[in-house]
Amino acid sequence: MANNIEFRYNPDLPSEAVLALYRSLDWAAAQKPQALCRALAASHGLVSAWHGQALVGLGNTLSDGHLVVYYSHLLVQPSYQGRGIGRGIVERLMARYPDFHQHVVVADGDAVGFYRKCGFETAGNTRSMWIYAGDDH
Repeated sequence: MANNIEFRYNPDLPSEAVLALYRSLDWAAAQKPQALCRALAASHGLVSAWHGQALVGLGNTLSDGHLVVYYSHLLVQPSYQGRGIGRGIVERLMARYPDFHQHVVVADGDAVGFYRKCGFETAGNTRSMWIYAGDDH
């Protein structure tokens, strides 16, 4: 699956590599590079995936540190998708929060099926709600 991929736990990522990854997926956060890099550095949990010197994926969490964890971003470079890298990132992040009361993710499109495979399920009759300044959804 994720052959030759090294997973790292690190908040310090090269900004050029981060921006290249976000741009490869047309994520609106790439339009705010300084804020994006500061946000990732302030994450409660951050796992990156590397193929040699290339950043090919990352995921981060926000948390109160005790009860609730929110899985904020999960990106895998398009040419590396389908190799188990996203699952590897999610599993490593989830391992940090084994006894937490609530794990939250907002997913849309094809991501819904992916997160179901990772153990997430629809939360009763709840609906995701947001105020979003991007244009990529």
